Amino acid sequence: MSAKADVQLTDFSSIFRLDGKVAVVSGGSRGLGLHAASGLLQAGCSKVFITSRKASACEEAVAALNALPNLAPGAKAISVPADSSKLSEIERLVKEVQKHTDHVDILFANAGATWGSEFEKVDEKNGWDKVMDLNVKGVFFTIQKFTPLLTKRSSVESPSRVIVTGSVAGIGVGSIGAVGAYSYAASKAAVLHLARNLAIELGPRHILVNGIAPGFFMSKMAAGLINAQGGEEELGKQSPNGRVGRPEDVAAAVVFLSSRGGGHVNGDTIVLDGGKILGSNRLEKL
Repeated sequence: MSAKADVQLTDFSSIFRLDGKVAVVSGGSRGLGLHAASGLLQAGCSKVFITSRKASACEEAVAALNALPNLAPGAKAISVPADSSKLSEIERLVKEVQKHTDHVDILFANAGATWGSEFEKVDEKNGWDKVMDLNVKGVFFTIQKFTPLLTKRSSVESPSRVIVTGSVAGIGVGSIGAVGAYSYAASKAAVLHLARNLAIELGPRHILVNGIAPGFFMSKMAAGLINAQGGEEELGKQSPNGRVGRPEDVAAAVVFLSSRGGGHVNGDTIVLDGGKILGSNRLEKL
């Protein structure tokens, strides 16, 4: 005699799908932002708005994204150039996005800048204000100004998502010495903590806020530091998993946080460095 098993299974076939979702990616014309935008589109987003300061870079990125062979029918990337360090430009960005949609489901506030020099040579305008204005102030006001669109269709069962780009430099110690990135490290610590605060502020409005903290990924911003340390292969040997970051690493993290699979993650940070930041605290050599 066999007893009927009391087992109930849930359909997880679409747990990481983003079909029909609308996303905005700041700093989306290259590097981590472009990789994330590609992941969002390939996971089913219907519209992904690409914004960065240079119009030509946005257009090139959008052309490449729209040429992807596996997009959903009608899905497209849309270029909206804007300088995310200026409040007036952020407000204009929101208005431009509203010409195409009445809501936003996903905001990846990724635009950022860095500056490296000896401690004594850090200047106020370029070495400090420029970095902090874009990496912290710009992120805060981008989220603030997009919140009305993010709450338009959000609910307990389908919350909107905000993801900010921090860095392992905002968790451990960043670059010091001849190419000290003091304002960058401080800004990335600030933006990750901002995400924790906004997770509590915006959670009741059905907006989940999380951060990613990448280690080294080859990009225009990171190329100088990577090459100074012997290149990607040599730098990868310093990580427990033996490599630096790849495009799919950041794309997958952003898709996860944006999907139903990430629906109970709020106020957290996903570190994307292969364990290097943990290994650097090792007391003895293997």
